[in-house]
Amino acid sequence: MTEQPPAGDQRPAPAPRAGLTTPENPWPLRLLAENLHAYIARCDPTWVEGQIIEINERPRVTFLTLRDVDQEISVPVTLFPREMQALETPLEKGMRVVAQVRPDYWTKTGRLSMIGHGVRPVGLGDLLVRIEQLRRALAEEGLFDAERKRPIPQLPQRVGLITGRNSDAEKDVVRNASLRWPSVQFEIRNVAVQGAASAGQVMGALAELDAHPDVDVIIIARGGGAFEDLLPFSDERLLRAVADATTPVISAIGHENDQPLLDHVADVRASTPTDAGKRVVPDLVEEKANVARARAVLDRAVTQFLDREQRALESIRSRPVLDQPEGMILVREEDIDRLRERSQRTTAHRIERDRTAIEQMKLRVRALSPQETLNRGYAVVQDDSGAVVRGTDQVAVDDELTVRLAAGELSVRTLELSERRPGQLRDD
Repeated sequence: MTEQPPAGDQRPAPAPRAGLTTPENPWPLRLLAENLHAYIARCDPTWVEGQIIEINERPRVTFLTLRDVDQEISVPVTLFPREMQALETPLEKGMRVVAQVRPDYWTKTGRLSMIGHGVRPVGLGDLLVRIEQLRRALAEEGLFDAERKRPIPQLPQRVGLITGRNSDAEKDVVRNASLRWPSVQFEIRNVAVQGAASAGQVMGALAELDAHPDVDVIIIARGGGAFEDLLPFSDERLLRAVADATTPVISAIGHENDQPLLDHVADVRASTPTDAGKRVVPDLVEEKANVARARAVLDRAVTQFLDREQRALESIRSRPVLDQPEGMILVREEDIDRLRERSQRTTAHRIERDRTAIEQMKLRVRALSPQETLNRGYAVVQDDSGAVVRGTDQVAVDDELTVRLAAGELSVRTLELSERRPGQLRDD
């Protein structure tokens, strides 16, 4: 939108666009306001959801302040009487509503406001439907699976606690945990446990405690309340932060019947803050009793073991081999003597038998020796070369021969040769 200066006005015509203005040729303030009004008037109406944090009813108009359900962002909304008259349920502070808003720029004051239409409260049924849809989506992703649950340490070094400031939930957790284990230590972070800022503050405290090197387990605790008060503990961002935490998380929100989605994502669900205080640490009295029982069982086991081993030793010691160890040596000595005697007897018998065999062999050898033959009256005839004469064809008449007798030898000369055989009678 542009305008022309009045007749006779020596000022230059305003620039057609804001980007063309200069210190020498500025826009009149009204022109900026009119252009903003025209620009904003072209914006489409938008359906939004928020929580009423302030309501101011006047005769002609009602002013609301809506805050985002997750962030600290507020927007003023103006409702005219016809909108208020169309409401079936009166608007109250803290109520969550859905409204169609259209931006409006008031040129006289430079104020931007939202004109509301069709305001209606968000019912409990709508919230339940949204939570159920989120529950199904997270379950399909596996964020509720038992395999993802991390075990709670038996005796945590330090317990992280996220809860409201000076709340009954904080007192219940600390008191019950201290009664069970007096030396338990806490790292407490006080946050808003309801309202739009709750989810963000809980996430910040969770990240801080998850990074703490001494914190072994984290408890998120809140006392009971209306369904709307517990909605931050079904916030998707908080649920994913709990699922991504490396430290085990215990959910202790509300009472037994309250089950925000945090209960499904957390590693352990405690029905109440009191239950969380009892779950996070063991009972000292019970542990002492367990130790005493374990010691008694151990003592019995050691005593029984020693008795059993003592009986086994006595049984071994009563055996003859240990009771009279020399008996085994005597038995072996008798065996050795018996074997030595038998060996000597066998050796003597073998020697005697072999001596007899040798004597018999000697007799046979002697009987077959030439000397024995000579001793029986036989003689051995040799020629002058020493060869034994076996037949008359080896000698001639007048050959000198040597006759070997049993004792001595004779030198003879051949006088006559004859072919007579032994045993044959001589012819005269």
